[in-house]
Amino acid sequence: MNPRRPLGLLTGLPRAVRTYPRRSPLTLGYVGLLLLGHAWVEYGLSDQRADDLRGYISTNLDNLHDHPVRAMIGSALLYDGTLTDIASTGFGGTLITLGLGIVVALAWAERRFGTPRAAAVFLAGHVGATLITALVILLALQQGWYPADVREASDYGISYGAQAALAFAILALPRWARLPWAAFVLAWPLAGDHEWPGPIPEFTTIGHLLAAALGFALAAVTARHRRRTATLATARGRG
Repeated sequence: MNPRRPLGLLTGLPRAVRTYPRRSPLTLGYVGLLLLGHAWVEYGLSDQRADDLRGYISTNLDNLHDHPVRAMIGSALLYDGTLTDIASTGFGGTLITLGLGIVVALAWAERRFGTPRAAAVFLAGHVGATLITALVILLALQQGWYPADVREASDYGISYGAQAALAFAILALPRWARLPWAAFVLAWPLAGDHEWPGPIPEFTTIGHLLAAALGFALAAVTARHRRRTATLATARGRG
């Protein structure tokens, strides 16, 4: 074991926090929007208006057919969870999605690869996984695996994008930690009381697994590009 590694982590963390606004401005601004949006919906709107808003921005089949862009954008601006009810499962989900997924993983991606690539990772999960999940739902409805009311189910929030960022963050880890991290990213959506309505999981579990797959795929492509760039740079240096 390298004795300098723990010391490097301890000294690097304060620096990462200090430079966070400068090196991860998109993530910082996005977290601020999420917190403001959550406070507005929870404390600024009546219960009925809040429920109506959540229903309107849910990325279910009916909304994706009627107003897909507004549903996608609205869903990305409101997280489905809590920061106050620490005894609930929703608090654990918020820590994983908003905390690890956005505040840590997305910020690292922006810091390491730049704002456009970090945004691409998030959108791959938020948009890509949502659309693929919609196709899965259509297939499941045709096969009778899901009830008909799934077309208007509540499904909003940042978790698909956060899940993609969590998977992409595998590049930040040493090789020995990558398999346990991948297992965690794939396992946490399966935890809890999720009932399978048929031969496949309920659609939000599928969405999280698809988002993770997209994040891992982007990580693999990025790693291969980095290796190729390093090889070319070495060859040029020798030439």
